[in-house]
Amino acid sequence: MPEGAIHSPGEQAPELASSDVRSLTEVVTRLRRALRASIRTDYPWESLPMAQVELLQTLQEREPMRVGELAALLRLAPNTVSGLVTQLIEARLVARDGDPHDRRVARLSLTKAGHEQLAAWQEAHERRIGAALARLGATERAAVRRALPALTRLVDHLGDL
Repeated sequence: MPEGAIHSPGEQAPELASSDVRSLTEVVTRLRRALRASIRTDYPWESLPMAQVELLQTLQEREPMRVGELAALLRLAPNTVSGLVTQLIEARLVARDGDPHDRRVARLSLTKAGHEQLAAWQEAHERRIGAALARLGATERAAVRRALPALTRLVDHLGDL
């Protein structure tokens, strides 16, 4: 099968060993955990549950949105998303407004504070990752750079499953 070919769910590309899949899973998990742990010292708000952070990120990318749309994108139950939204509204990071075309529908968007929090969060993460990348050798940095397009496609494919 050619590079970039689509495989059916559960089917692995022939050249990818299960140990490679396991290693990638482990390193992604460790990377996410290490980044969250290192950032907490600078940004205590990062101690928000990851589901809330992901909701804010998704909302920022596609605002305004309805709760059902958010739930579908996040692959969470609508009542779970509704509870997260309530917490984020109380924290003044999300606003709920009416839909001008349908009074029964509420549209969610980030508040100014929500946008500012996410910008600060992104900048802090970029600083941390940049500092860690700087400690790698030139060959390793180049390998990370070369892997980025494939990792981006991997994320896209995971979203399709």
